[in-house]
Amino acid sequence: MIVATKPYDLDEIRKVKIAVPGTLTTAYLALKLFAPEIETAVVPFDQIIPEVMAGNYQAGLIIHEGQLTYPRTGLSKILDLGVWWREQTGLPLPLGGNAIRRSLGDATMLTVTQAVRDSIQYGLDHREQALEYAMQFGRDLDTSLADKFVGMYVNERTLDYGSDGREAIRKLLAMGHERGVIPHPVQVDFVE
Repeated sequence: MIVATKPYDLDEIRKVKIAVPGTLTTAYLALKLFAPEIETAVVPFDQIIPEVMAGNYQAGLIIHEGQLTYPRTGLSKILDLGVWWREQTGLPLPLGGNAIRRSLGDATMLTVTQAVRDSIQYGLDHREQALEYAMQFGRDLDTSLADKFVGMYVNERTLDYGSDGREAIRKLLAMGHERGVIPHPVQVDFVE
């Protein structure tokens, strides 16, 4: 999400410098697909809201729990890039993923994929315990917000993107390359 101290319209926001959490993030790629001309500065993700509130940047691109906590800071949501992406493509915005080197071979890729899947399934099956553990890493989240946050990132799509999720990943990376944000074409294979 793009947030700011004042409610810029979409034309105005294209003209301000935006604090971003990194240039190799899905958020940054979506931002550059929305407006390639936007000037950005990299700021640690957990410092974007404080930096915008301090007036060091006119707007910030927030990820993680900032998407849930920004309202209590008085910042205005300018654009939810997930909503924008869905309006443009009809697809969900992919947020992160696990990658593995092809050179490890099929057997290793399958073993690692199954271990990761089993771990995620265990967390989903034991949500209360997993949330209790995760709370020690939560930044300014009460249990209710932490539960909502975890649900944003750990859910059934974490186990299986689904056909539309796989299409969304391919489309996002292809558009990133077509528009010059990603320097080389990306071939995506899914370990099934």
